[in-house]
Amino acid sequence: MLYYFFYLFKPIVWLFFRPKVRGNKRALATKGGVIFICNHISMADPIILGLISPRVIHFMAKKELFENKIANAVFKAFHAFPVDRGAADIKSIKSAIKVLEKGCAFGIFPEGRRMIADRMDAFEPGTSMIAMRSGVPVVPIYMHNKSYSMGRAQVIVGDPIYSKDSEMPNASRRENEKVFTQRIMNSMNALKKELDSICG
Repeated sequence: MLYYFFYLFKPIVWLFFRPKVRGNKRALATKGGVIFICNHISMADPIILGLISPRVIHFMAKKELFENKIANAVFKAFHAFPVDRGAADIKSIKSAIKVLEKGCAFGIFPEGRRMIADRMDAFEPGTSMIAMRSGVPVVPIYMHNKSYSMGRAQVIVGDPIYSKDSEMPNASRRENEKVFTQRIMNSMNALKKELDSICG
């Protein structure tokens, strides 16, 4: 229900953040199961993604955010589900795959934590694992690290990436996951470089 209120007041929220979107905007409307990945600089990042995407996005969030009863209700109302960042949380991986199998959009911050510095941290393997097991495309999105101090969010969207395009037939699943993780990291770094050249 809360998500529908968000969409009802979306124009007002939009005026507050005024996101400027560049790149492959059409990728945000990719049909069927899709994974949106983005660098993580603020707790408001999911709001920005919700504003620029025409689709409802289901998010994975650290389990600590669900410990408070009110926060738990709010996050669940916004289609979020918990993940244990300190362990191999198979339950959360399965939950994400179920979301994708239903043809929904899934959002994840592959760094696993917020990064204030002007760089991206190494990506956790969960994103590649989910993408390879579900077979859905990954749409990379990069948000300028100064978005919240520049007066408006600056975002750039890349082309969809398919794990099958980089799979090596004679490699193990773990090796292919590492290769795909590096591929999406390279794509995100390319987006970062492009947006930095525009925004400074």
